[in-house]
Amino acid sequence: MSTTAKICGLTTPATLDAALGGGASHVGFVFFPASPRHLTFDVAAGLAGRVPDHVQRVGVFVDPDDQLLEAAVRAGMLDAIQLHRTAPARVAAIRSKFDREVWAAVAIKLRADVEKARDYAGAASLVLYDAKTPDDASLPGGMGLRFDWSLLDGVRHPLRWALSGGLDAGNIAEAIRRTGAPLVDVSSGVESAPGVKDMDKIATFLKAVATNQ
Repeated sequence: MSTTAKICGLTTPATLDAALGGGASHVGFVFFPASPRHLTFDVAAGLAGRVPDHVQRVGVFVDPDDQLLEAAVRAGMLDAIQLHRTAPARVAAIRSKFDREVWAAVAIKLRADVEKARDYAGAASLVLYDAKTPDDASLPGGMGLRFDWSLLDGVRHPLRWALSGGLDAGNIAEAIRRTGAPLVDVSSGVESAPGVKDMDKIATFLKAVATNQ
């Protein structure tokens, strides 16, 4: 099965177009003010309108309330909602209310963390294995951290799944070979500075994914 790719944290038309032109299957829009990739609804609407139907728009949130979700889903024309630091019951409620794919991020440092993905069976549509950030970090992801991919060895995934955390063009081939990830998700690994996407890095990353199936 071929691996597809999500470019997350896009903020400008040029970098969005680079993701689309490189063959990204998903593009991510962040709605979290503490993030350098945070979008206003107006900017999100402008970007969303550039995305063709065959590419999925994913909104990224940190334990959001319904008011934020309603506005973001409308502005970003979201196909999927990606949730960080959100309890399984809340994930299930959001999936029911908004009738969208809902992705649950599971922060990984130890094998016991991987097992927490099972809590989202029946609640989420997909589980996103991401690297656990430090306890005092303001962001749940997008910090360029990776976890030990061997923690996924032999795991019976309870849901469709994706791999995130510290991916870049230099390690994506190993990541795909090691884990067999059906979907990979990158943000800081295609940036020149926090929140500043690099069109060349986006193109190089997507080419590396395409050539390492």
